Amino acid sequence: MKEEPSKMNNVQQGINSEEIPLTDELVVSYLQDNPEFFNRNNSLMTSLRLNDEQRGTVSLVERQQQQLRQKVYGLEDEITQLMSVANHNEQLFVLYSDLYLRLLDCQSAEELLDCLHQATTELLSLSSFKLWLVPGDNTEVAHHSLSTKDCAGVMQNRLTNDEYYFGRLQESEQTLIFSKPCSGSVVLIKLIHDEQAVGFLAISSEDAHHFDPRMDTLLLNQFKRLVAKLLHQQLAL
Repeated sequence: MKEEPSKMNNVQQGINSEEIPLTDELVVSYLQDNPEFFNRNNSLMTSLRLNDEQRGTVSLVERQQQQLRQKVYGLEDEITQLMSVANHNEQLFVLYSDLYLRLLDCQSAEELLDCLHQATTELLSLSSFKLWLVPGDNTEVAHHSLSTKDCAGVMQNRLTNDEYYFGRLQESEQTLIFSKPCSGSVVLIKLIHDEQAVGFLAISSEDAHHFDPRMDTLLLNQFKRLVAKLLHQQLAL
């Protein structure tokens, strides 16, 4: 059954008379679709006043200038941080280069461990340095940097599928490696020679955030290869 013409006209007039609510999304969409809006309404750039927490009210142009200044300040901070990181990395590179030469000049296992201990605790200002070796027929060496307790479980849990472990250790693991609990963070570095694991280096820092899983390992890759090779030569692993 068809509706009467008068009723149809009333419905159509009702639809036409409905106003679409103006929302932020509609305004944003309109301005994005009409980039020439402010060119056609140039006076609006300076006459439009915006609330500002510090300066009361400002024009749209002033708000844009303020946002640009903040962006410039942010970029300057990023550049400063990048320069600081670059300077730190350069210092580390020089330190590692000098350390490699010292390690190559070592004539005994004791001298090698003395050099590694001094480099980590004095030059790098870290808390502790320990070396754990997989039990075998290697030459017996007495040195305070050697971890003499059974750390095979630590190596299995932390380094089975990884060459490094960065972060915190359980107190029982800390005691096995360092003979005492240590606050802060730790790095464990697996030592491999001829595709065989020979042990790991453990270095601790009092800073809980110093050793982070996101750390770059480029210098450590070279360092651990050299240490593993020199240990093999000095200890006949």
